[in-house]
Amino acid sequence: MKSTKITREQALQLLKKYNKEPFHILHGLTVEGVMRWYAKELGYGDEEEFWAMAGLLHDVDFEVYPEEHCKKAPELLEEIQAEEDLVHAVCSHGFGLCSDVEPEHEMEKVLFAADELTGLIGAAVRMRPSKSAEDLEVSSLKKKFKDKRFAAGCSRDVIKTGAERLGWTLEELMDKTILGMRSCEKQINEEMEKM
Repeated sequence: MKSTKITREQALQLLKKYNKEPFHILHGLTVEGVMRWYAKELGYGDEEEFWAMAGLLHDVDFEVYPEEHCKKAPELLEEIQAEEDLVHAVCSHGFGLCSDVEPEHEMEKVLFAADELTGLIGAAVRMRPSKSAEDLEVSSLKKKFKDKRFAAGCSRDVIKTGAERLGWTLEELMDKTILGMRSCEKQINEEMEKM
């Protein structure tokens, strides 16, 4: 079983130390919430905190060290004595792009797939009158996915590869990740307002 002794407060402080852009904080909180949802959904409820922590910290080094993304993370995570499993998970989300650490555990495969997809979903949500994932449907997201100009920074290849690594269809990955984002949207909006 994967677990961590790191508290959410420690993780959030570390994230904020190296990330000042509200968008990067929002992304960390979103992936944290989605990973927490996935842990429960996939039968890893006893690992929920570990999954959430990997989601929260996955881009800890991205804003300050974009050229060394996933390579600088171990050093930053050392500041809070992150467990080796957590460091591996964080580094594995960039596999093939900026890291040679391959996602092995199911959690790492989910993080690899969902991280990029939450960006696409987030962009789609911002275009909606509701500004919410509550009324976002997979069919609508698939149209955005096919439009290469929409959220061009979100790699469609990573999302497709992520689904394949999990043995899911693209639609399954989209559906689950939308549900994951719905599960934490209200709480994240409230947390962002307080910052």
